[in-house]
Amino acid sequence: MKRLLCNLFFVSMVLASGLASAQSGAVVEGVQMPAWVEREGKRMPVLPGMQLKAGDKLSTGPGSRLLVKLSEGSLVKLGENGSLHLKELEPSKSLFKAALGVLEGAFRFTTDIAVKNRRRDVNITVATVTAGIRGTDLWGKSAPDRQTVCLIEGKIEVGAPNETPVTMDQPRQFYRREKGTTQPVGFVDEAQLAEWSKETEIEKGKGAARRTGKWKVALISTDNQNAALDVYDQVRAAGYGAEIIPTLQGEKRSYVVRIRGLPSKAEANALAEQLRGKYGVVDPKISS
Repeated sequence: MKRLLCNLFFVSMVLASGLASAQSGAVVEGVQMPAWVEREGKRMPVLPGMQLKAGDKLSTGPGSRLLVKLSEGSLVKLGENGSLHLKELEPSKSLFKAALGVLEGAFRFTTDIAVKNRRRDVNITVATVTAGIRGTDLWGKSAPDRQTVCLIEGKIEVGAPNETPVTMDQPRQFYRREKGTTQPVGFVDEAQLAEWSKETEIEKGKGAARRTGKWKVALISTDNQNAALDVYDQVRAAGYGAEIIPTLQGEKRSYVVRIRGLPSKAEANALAEQLRGKYGVVDPKISS
């Protein structure tokens, strides 16, 4: 019981500290698992609704996607096998400042039309390439020996260390750097941009959880505490945001390990099938 209580206390404190943070600069809107956040030396699964702060490092696994909303309204999307470092987040009504580092994978930064006039100072570093954002929409990717930044709408300045930044102000212009050498700015056609954009979009039918999702997947329900903890530990280590719920009916105590936040029955079913037969999950059940 001591181990269970320690686990539950740790998780509740992490969530409470995040949710209570008035100065949080970002929040997780959606996650197509597996995905993790590393904070102060601790690694835990990403949960919808999780408050993020400066210093957090987000990472996604195979087939994963992540949707983060900054406090001033902009959206940041991260594709599979990606790594995003929230280097700086300074939420302020007068000027929102952020520095984001994309270490691996594809990303997209989109400013909502309703907040385009808000003052912001956002810089995104893609490996060694830095893009200065002034209310815009862009896509980029960091891959071995290649960094790409594509302007979708607005205006940005892009450059590498010791080079004069390039201004891009036309839709579908893209900057790329290959094996340490900057290439001439070019234009990408709409079909290619559409393919790139798919890399950062949460996919339907893949069991993604959302901040407002009401459906749940019970991975195990048992009166065996050790069995419940074993599934809980395995699933969370694999990047799935499970929680463990102890219940008491009369003299009998039982434990449910579940993942919540699924937006529909179809998404809950998809997640249940993904996990069936893995991490000690035998017969997952869904509910609303």
